[in-house]
Amino acid sequence: MEKMPVLFVGHGSPMNAIEHNAFTEALQGLSARLPMPKAVCVVSAHWVTEGAHVMVSAHPKTIHDFYGFPRPLYEVQYPAPGAPSEAEKLAKNPEILPDEQWGLDHGSWSVLRHMYPNADVPAFQLSLDEHRGFKEHLELGREIQALRERGVLVLGSGNIVHNLRRIDWDNPSGAYDWAVEFDARVKKAVEAHDANSLAQPQKWGEALLATAHPTVEHYLPLLYCMGSTDEQDAVSYPYEGFDFGSISMRMILFGDPKPVE
Repeated sequence: MEKMPVLFVGHGSPMNAIEHNAFTEALQGLSARLPMPKAVCVVSAHWVTEGAHVMVSAHPKTIHDFYGFPRPLYEVQYPAPGAPSEAEKLAKNPEILPDEQWGLDHGSWSVLRHMYPNADVPAFQLSLDEHRGFKEHLELGREIQALRERGVLVLGSGNIVHNLRRIDWDNPSGAYDWAVEFDARVKKAVEAHDANSLAQPQKWGEALLATAHPTVEHYLPLLYCMGSTDEQDAVSYPYEGFDFGSISMRMILFGDPKPVE
């Protein structure tokens, strides 16, 4: 079986689930560029738990975990099957608990519905343990690397820069200097396969980290992606850009089987 690549997606606004733009076009293009996965394991910024959990449901529900958006967004359903056999393999790790209650939150389905619009690829989620530090999230990413050998796409869904408190509605495609700096530091570390630097972003400056991420749940999925990769995995960027000053929409593809010329 072909070893699957690893994908990080800066998912941005939930409205991307139903809008057509350059970002969603890039997601749609990935389905043709990547091998068809046996399943997708999503590490989403929107499932934070006490202890690490893995979703074992065979028929995950579509979770609309946001408020104040137009009605059509709440009407979206993404009825992809779960992947209980793969999820239960992860749950053999004593540090990962099986969970039948969670479904696919918008960090998952807002991305997957563009990549696999027929909802025919099984999907499951691994949560973010709120008690783990940066290095411990990276270590758990290393422990799930074997998913790739079994044909499972590891998908981290968050944002490399995510500060909703500093949204600049008058600058839809621009970025603050600090947002550009943090995004550039992450890109440099990714290209150097420097996972240790990514697991210590506070060393780039406590104030810079706190501004780029007032809370860190949108950063953490990147650590699972890095943990699941090695230096042999080529790095490419299916999409780069910023939304409203303070959100990096960067996608990172590791181990691209069909690099763009």
